[in-house]
Amino acid sequence: MASDYLQILKDINSGSFAPVYFLQGEETFFIDNIIENIENNALDESQKSFNLLVLYGKDTTLTDVIGAARRYPMMGDRQVVIVKEAQEMRDWKNEDKQSLVINYLENPLTSTILVFGYKYKSLDKRTKFGKVVEKNSVFVHAKKLYDNQVPDWIKRHCVTQGVEIEDAAIMMLSENIGNNLQRLANEIEKLLLNVKKGEKINSAMVQRYVGISKDYNIFELQKALSALNRQKAHKIAGYFASNPGNNPLVLTIYSLFSYFSKLLLVHHSPDKNEKSIASVIGVNPFFVKEYLQAAHNYPLGKVVQNIKYLHEADLQSKGIGYATKKEGPVLTELVYKLMN
Repeated sequence: MASDYLQILKDINSGSFAPVYFLQGEETFFIDNIIENIENNALDESQKSFNLLVLYGKDTTLTDVIGAARRYPMMGDRQVVIVKEAQEMRDWKNEDKQSLVINYLENPLTSTILVFGYKYKSLDKRTKFGKVVEKNSVFVHAKKLYDNQVPDWIKRHCVTQGVEIEDAAIMMLSENIGNNLQRLANEIEKLLLNVKKGEKINSAMVQRYVGISKDYNIFELQKALSALNRQKAHKIAGYFASNPGNNPLVLTIYSLFSYFSKLLLVHHSPDKNEKSIASVIGVNPFFVKEYLQAAHNYPLGKVVQNIKYLHEADLQSKGIGYATKKEGPVLTELVYKLMN
């Protein structure tokens, strides 16, 4: 998906447009960003008032959309018709309306760029309608990235913005923010405003401009846990407990679950060389030594037990099967259990 997405953006920014785009799926960042780039690049500012039509699914129908797409542009070479929240249209399963769309897709107006933003859902590509849509459009199924895909996405996104980023900064962003691509893109935008020409984004910049504490962040907590540095781990947990707004327990548990799940993969990997482990757990080889150290300090049985503790802490924080506690006590107790 990432390579297709980048190629689509490259084509759009070079002025090469398709007659129809159908953008579906759970990762709304890809959908929104493609739509934004089409809006910004397909028409001059002077043409937008005449030839840019933005519709919203709950307020329109497929008949309205195709009718708009069949119109010719005013005082220009092309028009753009964008349907945002297209999944909200109620007539997707109406066979007559499907036929209307199919007829258009098989012979689209070359002066129209028609874009559907079909978020959170997906068409059934096994049906005739789904097959026609996929065949006759730039079809994107935007899936959520897995955690191990996020570092590579951060690196690629920075490159597309014309800046390089160090591995330590990538890991700090991915471990602290996770796979929320919109938030990651927003934080990278902040960094870009403060990077000088020819300068790489480093961890010090992330600490300063993103607001991640140098000493008290999920990345440092994981390092303390991997080294069995009890004093440091409890100090960070205490800091998180006193600053829950900046360090939500749900994100901390999620990150630690991901971390110990990677340790599970390390234990089950038959090949323990750094390059192989980096491939298995999806991290930069620069960070493999930390995971190997953690695997030494946490035998397989302890890793499995810790994953159980993380699941229990998640339920406890939500009051499911446990008496609800404040986030601070849940976290400090969890950190103690993880290392003992």
